[in-house]
Amino acid sequence: MPLGTLDRTPPPFFRQGPSALSKLVFFSALAIFLMVADTRMQVVQPLRQALAVALLPLQRAVAVPFDVLMGGTDYLRGLAAARDGERAAQQQAALLSERAARAELLATENARLRALLELRPALAVRSLPAELLYEAADPYSRKVFIDRGLTQGVKLGAPVLSEAGVLGQVTQVYPVTAEVTLLSDKDAAIPVLNTRTQQRSAAFGAGRSGGMELRFLSGNADVKVGDLLHTSGLDGVYPPGLAVATVVAVERRVESGFARIALAPSASPDGVRQVLVLEPVGLQMPPRPEPAVPLANAKPAKTPKARPGVAAP
Repeated sequence: MPLGTLDRTPPPFFRQGPSALSKLVFFSALAIFLMVADTRMQVVQPLRQALAVALLPLQRAVAVPFDVLMGGTDYLRGLAAARDGERAAQQQAALLSERAARAELLATENARLRALLELRPALAVRSLPAELLYEAADPYSRKVFIDRGLTQGVKLGAPVLSEAGVLGQVTQVYPVTAEVTLLSDKDAAIPVLNTRTQQRSAAFGAGRSGGMELRFLSGNADVKVGDLLHTSGLDGVYPPGLAVATVVAVERRVESGFARIALAPSASPDGVRQVLVLEPVGLQMPPRPEPAVPLANAKPAKTPKARPGVAAP
């Protein structure tokens, strides 16, 4: 082929147009203009909405396989979880049935023993449901307020319980509200009974830390971490057998004659809304007998005066 017949013009791909810098400046300015126009005048908003409506069927069609796969997986997982839950519920129901039968048997045996020994039946403690309103504003105390007061029959010193155990004690009663001092308050104290050793002691609040402690126990006292402390029922306020705290730390000091025992309260006010206010046990117990008068203070009996004409006996 003769050289004069060759096309010497460059192909379209290699043809020179505007410079790269000019294109960069132009498209950058166009992008900034479109962004400003869309922000201020919502120019692209109708176009964006129309595009979203047009692409919606395509998006739904593309998402169908993924939705089917995820739905099937969730169904299988839910089915397995339901079967596991049913199995656990059946086991729990069997356990509760066994416990109920055992409790009924123990109650019957207890009633027979009490009748045999001619003991008076256990006190039926009256209760009143209440709801926590708010916490006291004093930063140095642990107190809350409930929505029951004198009008509803709340008594001063009444125990307050949650589902976990003893929460505190009513220390102030108002017409429609009452102040409850928590067991963790620095001024709170409660007699307790160690369920393992049957040893009686007193638990005191530790203040804002939210814990409790056993005081006045000797350094060689039989107390271990994990011991459960319940109410003893001998103070005339709390019924026996209510959960109070658990021993979490025991520190036996050589230089001191007493052990330092830290407790974790069984009932925490965090997350609790509904509580139960009990009537103090002392209000249902028979009255205490009057103290006997000492003989030295006893007044001599007066002898009746003899009437005229009548001989004295």
